[in-house]
Amino acid sequence: MNFALARSRYRQTEAVSAPEVEDPHEVIMITLRELERSMSVMATAYEAGKKVPDDHLSRGLTAIYILQSSLDFEKGEDIAVSLFQLYEYARQQILCCMRREENSDIVVARDCITDILSAWRQIGSQTVRVQG
Repeated sequence: MNFALARSRYRQTEAVSAPEVEDPHEVIMITLRELERSMSVMATAYEAGKKVPDDHLSRGLTAIYILQSSLDFEKGEDIAVSLFQLYEYARQQILCCMRREENSDIVVARDCITDILSAWRQIGSQTVRVQG
């Protein structure tokens, strides 16, 4: 399955089941949450010796593409570079998991995404307090 097709399927699925989100912070939060969920499904399948579901592979890779392409390297500098590297690590682990490689660290990669999601939630709650 090529990446354009995967992205298209992800958008079709999300268009049916998810409401439109305008807030950029919320878009990233939803993307991180979906990535974490898909990586959890992948990790469970991988550890059980089962085939990783194609829809979660597609969603995971698409989410990483969205996250990487949303980074602002001019304003974010070192943080953007570090996030890009973490997302790239997660992408590599998804591919290792897909190929059933023994050295897949899909759980470690998922835990990194969980940490980023947690930090992103805290940033959002701080922003709401400042604005409120």
